[in-house]
Amino acid sequence: MQIKILVVDDSASVRLIFKNKLKEYCILTACDGMEAMRVLKEHDGINLLIMDLNMPNMNGLQVLESLKEDKRYRKLRTIILTDYDELDNEIKGLKLGAVDYIRKPIHEDSLKARIDLHVALLRAEQMLEKQLGKEKLTFEMIFDQAPIGIAISHSSDPNHFDRAIIRVNPMYEQITGRKKEELISLGWAKITHPDDIEEDMKNFKRLQAGEIKAYSMDKRYIRPDGSIVWVHMIVAPFNLSNDHQFSHICLVQDITERRVLEKALNESERSKSVLLSHLPGLAYRCNYDNEWTMQYVSKGCFNLTGYSPESLLYNRDLSYNDIISPEYREVLRNEWDRIIPLKQPFKYEYEIITASGEKKWVLEMGQGIYNDDGEVEALEGIVLDISDRKEIENTLKYNNEHDRWTGLYNREYLVSLLEKDIKEKEKSKKALIGINLSMVQLLTANYGYQYSQNLIKKAAEALSQHCTDNRLLFQPRENRFIFYLFDYKDKNELVDFSYVIAETLESLFVTERIGGGIGILEIEQNQNEVDIDLLLTRLLIASERFISMFGKDLRICFYDEELEALVNRERDIVEALNLIALDGHSNDDLYLQYQPIIDLRTGSIFGFEALARLRTEKLGPVSPLEFIPIAEKTKLILPIGEKVIVKAFHFLNKLKEHGYDEIGVSINISVIQLLTPSFTGRLLELMSEMQVNPKNIGIEITESVFANDCDNINNNIQKLRATGLYIAIDDFGTGYSSLSREKELKTDCTKIDKYFIDELLNEDPNNALASDIISMAHKLGHYTIAEGVEDERQLQYLEKYKCDKIQGYLISKPLDEDDALEFLKKYNKNLAL
Repeated sequence: MQIKILVVDDSASVRLIFKNKLKEYCILTACDGMEAMRVLKEHDGINLLIMDLNMPNMNGLQVLESLKEDKRYRKLRTIILTDYDELDNEIKGLKLGAVDYIRKPIHEDSLKARIDLHVALLRAEQMLEKQLGKEKLTFEMIFDQAPIGIAISHSSDPNHFDRAIIRVNPMYEQITGRKKEELISLGWAKITHPDDIEEDMKNFKRLQAGEIKAYSMDKRYIRPDGSIVWVHMIVAPFNLSNDHQFSHICLVQDITERRVLEKALNESERSKSVLLSHLPGLAYRCNYDNEWTMQYVSKGCFNLTGYSPESLLYNRDLSYNDIISPEYREVLRNEWDRIIPLKQPFKYEYEIITASGEKKWVLEMGQGIYNDDGEVEALEGIVLDISDRKEIENTLKYNNEHDRWTGLYNREYLVSLLEKDIKEKEKSKKALIGINLSMVQLLTANYGYQYSQNLIKKAAEALSQHCTDNRLLFQPRENRFIFYLFDYKDKNELVDFSYVIAETLESLFVTERIGGGIGILEIEQNQNEVDIDLLLTRLLIASERFISMFGKDLRICFYDEELEALVNRERDIVEALNLIALDGHSNDDLYLQYQPIIDLRTGSIFGFEALARLRTEKLGPVSPLEFIPIAEKTKLILPIGEKVIVKAFHFLNKLKEHGYDEIGVSINISVIQLLTPSFTGRLLELMSEMQVNPKNIGIEITESVFANDCDNINNNIQKLRATGLYIAIDDFGTGYSSLSREKELKTDCTKIDKYFIDELLNEDPNNALASDIISMAHKLGHYTIAEGVEDERQLQYLEKYKCDKIQGYLISKPLDEDDALEFLKKYNKNLAL
């Protein structure tokens, strides 16, 4: 006999679960109450009705009410799908046939065992109905061989109905672990677990009173050894004869294994419930459709979206797609469409819009649920709130891509953007305009660091006004800006815009008396691979090309072939200096020349200034005005500078060998050397090793020291002076200095720059500043040396205003060592004459 089961649920996935698990039965389905009533009318002999109460159109209670009035369904077994632990009293009051329930969500592992029990009971009832009234032997065969426990009892005394048991089959004995005699002696109440007696008694009394036609429940029997066996029990009236006042039949099936499984599943559900309650988001099961129609949504939905879970179920008030921020809907759909055929896990970050209109970042992780044919039944997963993480990420991303002081994009972002655009915009014109404001650092000495940085911030704000969609501003390093332009017309547009930049900044710096440089670099088109660091280096070179320490304008320089040649020459100079620093070149490449310094009071030679010279086979003679700045920029001045000191000390010792004990040598020292912590100690160490007299050594430092760490420099100067060395300020009057700083530095001598000496030939000497510098230096306790004296008129002026010493071509050009010794010898001879 085929068993017909009608499953009524508005969830297609639930109906599919029953179909897949109960393939051996005839499964009919309906999506709501109205369809259920139609199916019941069209199909006779439906044995079991499985139904959810909460359905659209016509709910489960309305269906049951309708069936109650139809005699055909009085014996219809009903299983209610419910979220509650107990059946509602309203359901129990319908007085239908046996009613059971399955708690949602449905556990597929225990589903089949539960249905099989009901089917077994159905078949047993049908067999009993057919066999009752036939010969006793046939009934005995059915009774004894039934796969379920059967007990038939009656009681003439309503007060002792719990003891009367007149028939039990072998399966009942096996389930309870007791023989018929013991069962009759004890009664069923004695072997029932104490926690189940009250409910069992209550139901039995209602059955006895005619309030219900049957009842079913899960209960526990206690076996003789104290162990527990769980059974599903169905109790119904059973008329044996007219002699007995009340009789009933009890059908039981051992469900201990199922209950153990359910307990484990319940524990799993409890753990899952705890997990979901603490989940910073929601869990879901939804259809694979355009609206992501939700079949299940966890309670975390409200905290995440501001909408209750019920409002999203089956798109009651809105769909989940409505919550997704519009710009992500299509990409989210495309990503699901991509991974579904591959049966891969889904993971994507996007934004949602909450009920309050707030945007939140979420991370969705899910997977498709497939049937045996590989078709998608549903999607399951979780949606987590990652707004806090995204905020941190965005803050970190902003900090990594922007300068913290000005808020402009930084070098890292510029590099990444250039790498991307060079590959993706091959045919687009691209150029960089570099703005070099390194002269701002000169203001730090007089006005402090904060003043200069505030000025840079104002420059950033002024330049930002010129940003457009194809013109972006960056700050790659301190006191530097870069405009990145693309899709521009031609070079003229770059030049015109550079003049706009210059005009903007000159108006800002008009009272500061400083300038800067603007470099322009066009990036070649149709190149996939470009060295970005090289581009930025070339741009820096172009921007530095015409920077003047004293000018207040911003000059523009294209990076072109001429500049490329200068860059290549600089590279060759660096290579030569590197070899010298590593002793890879002949010492003759780096050599010194010595220019005599005359004491105007005595007419005698006071000493020599050691002047570094570079001459290589490839480059020929290289001016110190060219290679010294390169050495300073590359920090090669440190090893090169030590070699210069050693060569100068050798010359001092040679002077000593020739009897010139009182003649000194002054050495030019870079501020980089002076600021190196080990410099002073190393200089004193060399003086000791080479046995030179400190009183014959002079150290010349330029005014650029005023823009650096004055306190540290002064400490080093004092240490050197304490040994007997004399310290001179070189090129005085050409740098960015102040009298207060001049006074602070504990020096011995002020060297007057050639610029002021040349003035003596070009204007009225009475208006020249040289005499003022001499007077000021004397007031500070310094003696003076005039540089670049080339004319008798200059000499006469300097003698008149009591300059202490002079040097220049009027006396002698810079000389090699042997020539310097010969000059000294002849000069002293002439002086004696």
